[in-house]
Amino acid sequence: MLLIPAIDLKDGHCVRLKQGDMDEATIFSVDPARMARRWVEAGARRLHLVDLNGAFAGQPRNGAAIKAIIEEVGTQIPVQLGGGIRDLDTIERYLDEGLSYVIIGTAAVKSPGFLHDACSAFPGQIIVGLDARDGKVATDGWSKLTGHDVLDLARKFQGYGIEGVIYTDIGRDGMLSGVNIEATQRLASELLVPVFASGGVSSLADIEQLCAISPDGVAGVILGRSLYEGTLDFATAQALADELSD
Repeated sequence: MLLIPAIDLKDGHCVRLKQGDMDEATIFSVDPARMARRWVEAGARRLHLVDLNGAFAGQPRNGAAIKAIIEEVGTQIPVQLGGGIRDLDTIERYLDEGLSYVIIGTAAVKSPGFLHDACSAFPGQIIVGLDARDGKVATDGWSKLTGHDVLDLARKFQGYGIEGVIYTDIGRDGMLSGVNIEATQRLASELLVPVFASGGVSSLADIEQLCAISPDGVAGVILGRSLYEGTLDFATAQALADELSD
């Protein structure tokens, strides 16, 4: 079970939101590259970046901070990024700069053809982010709820050749209220590609629950507020996950 620290970027700073609300941002660092180094030194094997401004604007907005993070740690561990990625040129530029994976969310839902083209052009490097509330996918920085069922879309995108799915329960993200284990397990068990859980992790008990469903295809979990507010120690949590996964 891979534990992946998240660095959410807003106006060049490392922040966390509550339920995706840009007005509910807590700044945890004004130096995201230094924060990235902190997680690598704690034993992180992958980093998850989100361009929050980009997610709302529909185009990259935190390029300088992203580049600084890649230069700091990108040669040591894989770095993945989502938020505002809407065209192949942007994907190519990010990958050329050293990103390992690009996450496509809103654009995958609104423009499936773009996702298909991205998977063809950059095989093995495209992850889909599916953010949902009550089983229905949300887009545009979670501001719009669609009628699309998460499982139906995931199956469709799997056929395109995606590398994996990040599944976020937006009702729990940033709330430290526990992972939606049932929905995550249901999704993972229906897919052949890895699923990464996101949203709501608050304690080692959540890690234990996720490890228990890892045989169903849950390959990892993205950690945010629990790390930044200290309810979860990264090194301890990853050690536990490694022990339970043996």
